[in-house]
Amino acid sequence: MSLNIPFSDRVQAGRDLAEHLSSQGPWTNALVLALPRGGVPVAYEVASRLGLELDILVVRKLGLPGHQELAMGAIASGGVQVMNEDIVHYAHVPPATIERVAERELQELQRREHAYRGERAQPSLRERPVILIDDGLATGATMRAAIEAVRRLGATSVIVAVPVGAPETVGQLRRLADRVICLYTPQELSAIGYWYRDFSQVSDREVQELLQRAWSEKKKNGERQA
Repeated sequence: MSLNIPFSDRVQAGRDLAEHLSSQGPWTNALVLALPRGGVPVAYEVASRLGLELDILVVRKLGLPGHQELAMGAIASGGVQVMNEDIVHYAHVPPATIERVAERELQELQRREHAYRGERAQPSLRERPVILIDDGLATGATMRAAIEAVRRLGATSVIVAVPVGAPETVGQLRRLADRVICLYTPQELSAIGYWYRDFSQVSDREVQELLQRAWSEKKKNGERQA
C-alpha cells in the first residue's frame, strides 16, 4: 500500500490541527485536554497557537487478554469506565477478568497522574468547553472514556480534535461529542503510526517538560495581564 504521509511528526500535526481550529473559533475560555502520552505534543501546539490553557486527562485502554492491542474498554481519571460490549461478548470475557485488567490499569493511571501533575490540582471543567486531543483515533475506546469523563466533570461542550482517525470511529464519536474535528480519515487506517514519518514513543519526561512549559507560559501571561 502506497501511503501519502501527511505528518512529519506530532509537532507538525499539532500545528496543522491548530491552524484548522483557529478558523473554527472563537474558543473563549476553552480548556485543551491532552490524552497522554502521544496526545501531549499535539495538544501543546494547539494550546500555544490558540492561547488556551493546557492540561491532561489520563485514559488507559483495557486490552483484551491475549490481544492487548484490542481494546475491550477504557478507564479515565475521575473513576470513569467505558466498555466495548461487542468485544466483551464476542470474546466471552468474564467479569473477574475485566476487574483484574481494570485494577492493573488503574495503578498505571494513578502513577501517570502523579508523575505528570505532581501536587498540581486538576483544573475545573465546570461551565467550560473542552477540546480533547490525541495523536489519532483507531478504535476510539480511550476517547469514548475521555468524553464520558469530561461530561461527568461538568464541561459545557466536548470537542474532539485529532490529526488522523478511522472513518468509522470518527462517525461513532460524532454521536457522543458535540463536534469531532479530524484532518485525515483514510479508508485504510491500519495503524496511526503509518500517517507519521516520525512516530517515536513519547516519554514521561517529554510529557512533563511540555506541561511545565505550558503552565509556566500561562503563569507569565497571567502576570503580564494583572
